[in-house]
Amino acid sequence: MEGSQLFILALNGLSYGLLLFLSAVGLSLIFGLMGVVNMAHGSYYMLGAYIGTTLFQFTGSFCLSILGASLTVALIGVLTEYVFFRRFYQQELEQVLLSFGFAYIFMDLSKWLWGGFPLSLPKPALFQDSITILGQAFPSYRLLVILMGLVTALSLWLFLERTRTGTIIRAGVDDKEMVTGMGINIKLYFTLTFALGAFLAAFGGVAGGPIIGAYQGLDFDILALALAIVVVGGLGTLKGAFWGSILIGFMETFGKALFPNYAIFVIYVVMVLILIFKPAGLMGRGKPS
Repeated sequence: MEGSQLFILALNGLSYGLLLFLSAVGLSLIFGLMGVVNMAHGSYYMLGAYIGTTLFQFTGSFCLSILGASLTVALIGVLTEYVFFRRFYQQELEQVLLSFGFAYIFMDLSKWLWGGFPLSLPKPALFQDSITILGQAFPSYRLLVILMGLVTALSLWLFLERTRTGTIIRAGVDDKEMVTGMGINIKLYFTLTFALGAFLAAFGGVAGGPIIGAYQGLDFDILALALAIVVVGGLGTLKGAFWGSILIGFMETFGKALFPNYAIFVIYVVMVLILIFKPAGLMGRGKPS
């Protein structure tokens, strides 16, 4: 394989990894802060893709589609956390059963509303064509995905590291009891984190619409990869979600190119090795308290 082809593969892996980051970082923060095992998190990604496609059909605007879909799914996340998940903190089995129930409800709802046929979201008008890099064609939209992923990661880092709200969220990940003892309403920050996670997952669903599309089963496909990223990168840490996503994105992209029949196998081999030698993940903080 030529060097230019390897470089294009690396760019594809980077764009795919940053797309996965949008879905995985919310799951990591929700699990790390709240101890909530939300198996319906992939559904937020799928709903974002479907709602974004529908909004694009009505508005013709990619920006309005991505913003409207993300806010809609964030509201769904707030309602599910406030009405249902809040009753089952520290009850992992109940959380898993409840979230699996929501996953199947969202799956049937999406099938009822949009049918069982795959949908594809058109690319923004400015990013319809490909550009030439080292003599190889590369879709310009994938460069936009890389930019969106990097800007989102930087914005999240600034939010978590440079704001009071972010400081409270990080403190809650490490020690919820201490934060509560300081008179802070941690439940409010739980809801905010849940909404942020749902928002980012839906954002990723719309951003990935022109690449992956929207189809039945997308939710569990994304959930499996997001869980692998949380295991590889580490629980409750932005850096872990970022680098875990990049690693999984590269492994799947290069795996499909070099070992097309064993791409998924390669990912899970890496995950098992990390579980053996560093159970908390590459940058993990251990289990949620």
